[in-house]
Amino acid sequence: MLHNRFSSSEIKAASQDWTTQNTPMKKYTADINSIFGELTYSLEVMEEKLPKNVFKSLLATIDRGEPLDPTVADAVALGMKEWAIEHGATHYTHWFQPLTGTTAEKHDSFITPNKGGGAMAKFSGKELIQGEPDASSFPSGGLRATFEARGYTAWDPTSPAFIVKNHHGATLCIPTAFASWTGEALDHKTPLLRSIEALNSSSLEALELFGIEDATKVFSTVGTEQEYFLVDEEYFYRRPDLIATGRTLFGTQPPRGQEMDDHYFGSIPERILAYMADVEYQMYRQGIPVQTRHNEVAPGQYEFAPLFEHANIACDHQQMIMQTMKNTARKYGLVCLLHEKPFAGINGSGKHNNWSMATDSGINLLEPGDTPHSNKLFLFFCTAVIKAVHENQDLLRVACASAGNDHRLGANEAPPAIMSIFLGDQLEDVYNQLEKGTASKSKKSGLLGLGSQVLPPLPRHSGDRNRTSPFAFTGNKFEFRAVGSDQTVSFTNVVLNTIAAQAIKELTADLRAALKKAKTFDKALETVLSNAIKAHKSILFGGDGYSDDWTKEAAKRGLLNLRTSPDAFAEFKAKKNLDLFKSHKVFNRREVIARQEIMFEQYSQTLTIEADCMANMARKHIMPNAVSYMKELVNTVVAAQATGIHASGIAETAETLNELITTFKTELDTLADAKNNIPDGDIEKQAMYIRDEVVPAMHKLRITGDLIEKLVPKNLWDLPSYEEMLFIK
Repeated sequence: MLHNRFSSSEIKAASQDWTTQNTPMKKYTADINSIFGELTYSLEVMEEKLPKNVFKSLLATIDRGEPLDPTVADAVALGMKEWAIEHGATHYTHWFQPLTGTTAEKHDSFITPNKGGGAMAKFSGKELIQGEPDASSFPSGGLRATFEARGYTAWDPTSPAFIVKNHHGATLCIPTAFASWTGEALDHKTPLLRSIEALNSSSLEALELFGIEDATKVFSTVGTEQEYFLVDEEYFYRRPDLIATGRTLFGTQPPRGQEMDDHYFGSIPERILAYMADVEYQMYRQGIPVQTRHNEVAPGQYEFAPLFEHANIACDHQQMIMQTMKNTARKYGLVCLLHEKPFAGINGSGKHNNWSMATDSGINLLEPGDTPHSNKLFLFFCTAVIKAVHENQDLLRVACASAGNDHRLGANEAPPAIMSIFLGDQLEDVYNQLEKGTASKSKKSGLLGLGSQVLPPLPRHSGDRNRTSPFAFTGNKFEFRAVGSDQTVSFTNVVLNTIAAQAIKELTADLRAALKKAKTFDKALETVLSNAIKAHKSILFGGDGYSDDWTKEAAKRGLLNLRTSPDAFAEFKAKKNLDLFKSHKVFNRREVIARQEIMFEQYSQTLTIEADCMANMARKHIMPNAVSYMKELVNTVVAAQATGIHASGIAETAETLNELITTFKTELDTLADAKNNIPDGDIEKQAMYIRDEVVPAMHKLRITGDLIEKLVPKNLWDLPSYEEMLFIK
């Protein structure tokens, strides 16, 4: 398909060789109904493969959260193995989410030797329920010492097993939790499942007061929008920074970036569309309801968005989506970049986490209806979310904190680091009424006329959208927009579920107390909601979150402004947070402290790698390129003077370049000194030092390096430019 891509001195972009003849397009236009979920061990497949009593027992665990009956494991394993082999699987793996932020898997064959010297395919209930990977080789934050290796994976029956196919065969992937030998969670799934149970418990208590009797389970639902960049594979491999860090550490702005606003929702290039169709085809087969694809704001930037699912399944699917996106890109001579800010000066990538709560009887607890002022259930749960966000701004900031996301939060593309809630005109009006006592009306949305008889009048939403809000109500859910594109959303939803569970629990207690004094339920609820909105209205903000005025206003309101990730990480083990997680049995103290240590460690390691890579690029690429041009300029001046030509312009350019080289070398030495002086020992102090000393040194070095790039001609610059990487598709 692509010939000698890396051997020629004049490397030709893969985009020039790519054609539709090289992709199996017909396969990707299959009937969705015929392929959706065919590689997923769904309820329908289980009902077909399992004995009725086994299926009934398993369904009780999946649907109602009843304890898993170990006696059914062998029957489930047999049915799962037969189904997997039918799809060509030769191996199985316990697929889990360690604290690296990615997924992990160890493949084991179904093949087992028999007494006759042959082999047979075997998979037992014991092998299904429990695995034993090495727990010392994953981040543990001190929960496991290097010599303490034992850890366990535990089958999660609420998330369906699935098959991953490639050119070399197929593997059965079994979603699992991952815990240490001492029982502490070493993964993201375990606390997520705990938080879902906490939300369920608190919500059912509240629903009982409202007389809702047909709901036996409450769960969170999640739909996660995924933004990403695609760059030509050849350009990627000529950029040491992209290879090592996923973002460009140097790079001057192209003459044209996103100023014309013509990329967003623009026509999708054929090569990109083929890639998107391929990703979607694979996702459909694994039962992932990807619904939306489009060009994003920046050149070279795109987005996928799936529909809502149960939070646990949605978080598993999000990890699968990211991995599939990265794997598939290589088939098209592309590389998928999920870093939050791969290119300076243009929009970075986020992952909008759309979150809501629902009952097993079909009620969306955040559905306002046409008259939200009279929707008691909605007002109660929406108020609980407002309370939760206000009281836990620090935890929400932790939930979107990372070295990569620090480049994005607060820029004119993403929400600020200050947490606030946008409700929209209609709900703001309802809550203003509630604050004064009684909400008696809801603003009507009406129809939007477009001034032409051939165009239909459009139903107008009850409120506008606010793209600068980190936590916005968007119709029947809240959209947490601050999450970074490369982050796992499992931890994000652990935080959302837990803080909501606590707020619901406290409001329920307030309502119980009010019912003892009020004559009616409505009066009691009105009192509770009015008091709550008075206490928490400072978190509500519908204006421009990018403005300096909002930063000042937020400070007056007493809102937190945790500008960098280390600032946020430091708040994670505050006593209120330790008490919160402990009370809902989501994290114990050791698990919180371990995660905080890992957060600081990953922040420091990320930036240390970037600093080393930046210094190497400075020495091996930028300095030699600049010196080559300097030599060419000086030789030209000397040759001109020898012939009597006064080459003042060339001489001035040489002087400017010489000054930049001198400054660049000084700043490179400053960066080296800053990195060499990173303190040993305390991981929090290391992170704070790197933030305050290493990051500013990197920033200064980049500015000068980019000025050098502007001067050096293309034939002497050996790094692909922004112009090439962003626009050649």
